Amino acid sequence: MNRVVSAHQWQVELDALRVDEKAHTKASDALAARRRRLPMVEVDKEYAFAGPAGPVSLLDLFDGRRQLITYCFMWHGAEDHCAGCSMFADNIGHLAHLHARDVSLALVSRGPLGEIRPFQRRMGWTIPWVSSLGTDFNADMGAGGGFALNVFLREGDTVYRTYCTTGRGVEALGSSWTFLDLTPFGRQENWEDSPSGHPQSEPYQWWRLHDEYDGA
Repeated sequence: MNRVVSAHQWQVELDALRVDEKAHTKASDALAARRRRLPMVEVDKEYAFAGPAGPVSLLDLFDGRRQLITYCFMWHGAEDHCAGCSMFADNIGHLAHLHARDVSLALVSRGPLGEIRPFQRRMGWTIPWVSSLGTDFNADMGAGGGFALNVFLREGDTVYRTYCTTGRGVEALGSSWTFLDLTPFGRQENWEDSPSGHPQSEPYQWWRLHDEYDGA
């Protein structure tokens, strides 16, 4: 059991901890700034995913936006669902906030769409989800038979891979902020240390209720 102290001593120790927490936040901001400056690699292979409405390309997953996050969701069969990937999906916030910053997000699984769709309905997830069965996408994107999160940038019809993480790198993700911090353009707020020419605006001003964004 933790120590029991006076309210004054508790505040003293909380304030000391807060110094380290603020340092951690600033270090995270600095890492995000480095991430926004990473070089990128062109994705020159064509991937044909299976979607609910038919064949889908990687370019289609952008849904007209400039940035895309994909999460390779582990798939081992209709009766063997990955609890870890499911927890990740459960923690994804409302996509309208990402869309407002020109970011799309999609799940990708190396399993039959006929197995994926019933599970998606059971879980109540509305996140776009496609099957990569028969493609090299998962292997090419660092997932293999496991899981991985990748970020892409689109310039016209050319797609670039800008970031990838797996393992504990995905544990803290889920909020719109954590996803935006992985993207080439970041949160697009003018306090961020971003390369010249990246889109930026005042903080707070772009925030909306999720049903109040244009086109929501």
